[in-house]
Amino acid sequence: MLTTAPYLRVRRPSPTTAEFVVSTLPPPTLPLRITLAAIYFLRLVLSLGVLLLLYSVWAQSPYSTSTTPLEQLSSPAPLSHSPLDISTSSDATVTTAASHSDSNDDSTFLAIIQQTLQTLLHSRIGQLCSSLAASLPPWIIVPCSFATLYLLSLRIGVEERLLVLRGLGIQTSSSGETIFSPLKTRFIPTDKIQDVLINEAFRGFEVRHILVVIVEDEEHVVVVFPKLLPRPCILEKVWRGVRGCLYEQEGHKADGKF
Repeated sequence: MLTTAPYLRVRRPSPTTAEFVVSTLPPPTLPLRITLAAIYFLRLVLSLGVLLLLYSVWAQSPYSTSTTPLEQLSSPAPLSHSPLDISTSSDATVTTAASHSDSNDDSTFLAIIQQTLQTLLHSRIGQLCSSLAASLPPWIIVPCSFATLYLLSLRIGVEERLLVLRGLGIQTSSSGETIFSPLKTRFIPTDKIQDVLINEAFRGFEVRHILVVIVEDEEHVVVVFPKLLPRPCILEKVWRGVRGCLYEQEGHKADGKF
């Protein structure tokens, strides 16, 4: 299985630093790494196929143009071999070259992309995409294609972290839903932390235990591991580790019952 029940990993790079990781991904063994690489490669190939289908829809629409920028770049400008012409038009040539250098680079890049897409359309997969684009209306293909791209970009597994730095504060981070989503992080300074405790909350019709941080001058508490909501035994280990790392220097040894 590619995912498992949420479990805890603890890292202690130094006596004053602790990181608690709750993840649904199994330990990263070599077979798991190879399997994930194969799955993401297959997702990439399918995503390119969906993008080619969208290009086929656009190529068959009345908004596409039949002219290519390659025709404008195939014939170079004639050169003058007269010394008088070279001396009189040197300033104009330099000005023209400077003003059109960026546009020529962009046109060349777009021409290469368009030529590559046209080559792909003439392949077997491209012909299949073209026939599919011709048989179905665009208002069906386009939403289905974007939904497929979203499903292919979903992240496998969820990972949430809690980093504790004695004397500085704590930082919570949670992975995004897709592979393009950035990490959602928040740092809470030590002087703003009033308490760290385990509380109970309703999720639907069930009661779940949650690890919360009470922040000064804030109406709502900060929930740690909000997506996974791990088991109470995991929360107790994290709670003891957080309090021990934050307050051990002041003699407040984390000792309590859950």
